[in-house]
Amino acid sequence: MRPSVLCVVGTRPEVVKMAPLVLRLGEEKARLEVRLLATGQHRSLLDQALADFGLKADGDLALMRPGQDLAGLTARAIDGLHAYLADSPPDLVLAQGDTTTVFATALASYYQRIPFGHVEAGLRTGKAFDPFPEEKNRVLASHLASLHFAPTPQARRNLLREGISEQAVHVTGNTVIDALKLIAKRELRLPPSVDLDRYILVTMHRRESFGAPLERVCDALRSLVDRNPAFGIVWPIHPNPNVRGAVERLLSDHQRMRLIEPLGYSDFVAVMKGSSLILTDSGGIQEEAPSLGKPVLVLRESTERPEAFDAGLLELVGTDPAAIVNRAEAFLNPGQAVEASTWVASNPYGDGWASERISRVILQHFGMDPGRKPEGFPAMWPTTDS
Repeated sequence: MRPSVLCVVGTRPEVVKMAPLVLRLGEEKARLEVRLLATGQHRSLLDQALADFGLKADGDLALMRPGQDLAGLTARAIDGLHAYLADSPPDLVLAQGDTTTVFATALASYYQRIPFGHVEAGLRTGKAFDPFPEEKNRVLASHLASLHFAPTPQARRNLLREGISEQAVHVTGNTVIDALKLIAKRELRLPPSVDLDRYILVTMHRRESFGAPLERVCDALRSLVDRNPAFGIVWPIHPNPNVRGAVERLLSDHQRMRLIEPLGYSDFVAVMKGSSLILTDSGGIQEEAPSLGKPVLVLRESTERPEAFDAGLLELVGTDPAAIVNRAEAFLNPGQAVEASTWVASNPYGDGWASERISRVILQHFGMDPGRKPEGFPAMWPTTDS
């Protein structure tokens, strides 16, 4: 009987990150049974992402509720996952990304005595409430996991410092780079809603950005486009009312603001590629942008992804309007072309082979020979402190 692997996804970014791994594991269908379970958060965004990769969920927990809080979502997730695992137990469970989903999946798997593999393991800021609740969700999930797929050597070091067994940690790169490379090969065109020649791409969705931080960013964007009339703003607005309400109230009257609906991943990659600058609080975009050679200003006070900052590929600006305008203009001003040219397409988060590495570890976990390495597979990915 084939061992079974269950991949759990919560929201659109997690589908994007998990899709290349699901597709790669699906190539082993003679040896593995692979299932995809959606928790059902932000239904329309989830369906968009699945369609981009030609995937369909084998199950859906339908957890989304209007106005849900963290406690209610976490409780429903654990309960729903526990029931699903009891009814149809796999031999290994994988989850990545949305940390509430990851933690709930790790705990439910532990209760059922099923090994759990954490994809994108080891991200840390060292600050209990920044990002919230991601930091503690990740720590808790790590101490419930059997397999840890760390994207970078720094993530591996974080896990080892916390007492995770060295033999359980595998440095693989991040699967989001695999996804980006898959999509970027396609012929991409800007969606009709983006009708600006030169624009700044903006995304914000994190809980710590709600309220005053989000309003400060909106003030900065209005000032920025008023001072730089050659540029506009493209903002695919997250459906959370804490984001949508404030952004529409503060920016919808400006003629160079394109406040658009969330995009499918193919369209979003096209918009990233066409942008002059990206402003975001998203962790995923911090990982993707270096592969596109795009400068990014991160609208947060800290980050669990320090590698690109250490390499000089991103800048942390927070939500102070003056800092945002000042650093954005440094990249929009033609006189700063030399500075902008230092943002090159070099990515410390992955090389497009993370799914292959993870799949090989999983096959070995089940006592199977992963076989010959495919053509083009790199000799190594950084696994040490170097």
